[in-house]
Amino acid sequence: MDWSAIGSFLLNLATSLGLKLLEAIIILVVGLKLIGWLKKFLKNSPKLNKLDSGLRSFLVSFSSIVLYVLLIITIAMILGVPVTSFITILASCGVAVGLALQGSLSNFAGGIMILLFKPFKVGDFIEAAGETGTVTEITVVYTVLLTPDNKRITVPNGTLTNSVIENYSAEDLRRVDLTFTAAYDCDVEKVKAVIEQVIAVQPQALKEPAPFVRLSKHGDSALEYVARVWCKNADYWTVHFDITENVKKAFDDNNIAIPFPQMDVHIDK
Repeated sequence: MDWSAIGSFLLNLATSLGLKLLEAIIILVVGLKLIGWLKKFLKNSPKLNKLDSGLRSFLVSFSSIVLYVLLIITIAMILGVPVTSFITILASCGVAVGLALQGSLSNFAGGIMILLFKPFKVGDFIEAAGETGTVTEITVVYTVLLTPDNKRITVPNGTLTNSVIENYSAEDLRRVDLTFTAAYDCDVEKVKAVIEQVIAVQPQALKEPAPFVRLSKHGDSALEYVARVWCKNADYWTVHFDITENVKKAFDDNNIAIPFPQMDVHIDK
């Protein structure tokens, strides 16, 4: 047995594998650095800043996935893995992973639907899938909401696209609907006039469309009046709380009673 030939063969093999391994490591390190740089560039590029925030976030996430896959394929080619075999294995793994991650693929498709049809965008205040909050991020598979009490909620895109979405920020104006009660023995026109006066002096309440105040219901213990006031979207809660408080003060000043729930009991002897 020619041990020198075997030793020479093993040395050449080790040298060849070592060089390939070293090259693969260099490509891996450089590739990860380049992907990280590209992600930062896409996030901070002035040209991309003109795009919708949700679309920009989606592009960054999707680009990262594609680049990582390409990096893995490149390293496999350097290590001598046959490309056709590797792609076949990758496709088979993709099918298996796809079956296992049907929910994630549904979320991915949901993300594309959201970006195409734009039922909401980053910065909108929405209510959907049982959650309410401001949209802070739209990624490949989920959307992030920030609730009014500062909780961060992650909602799958597939769930969002299959639910009713109420977008409170879509329009410039909103209508504030309020209900007030007054005793049966209070003059109806006087109650309406007092509510209208409170609305008239509210700075954020719009004159057009005109406010609406009417008697709406004969309740068990009191008459119910409905008031509908239009305002700018950003002023909604200011108008809601100010008018609610000021109507109570105006009722007190004008001796308009707000009765407690009551029941008349008749006893037959």
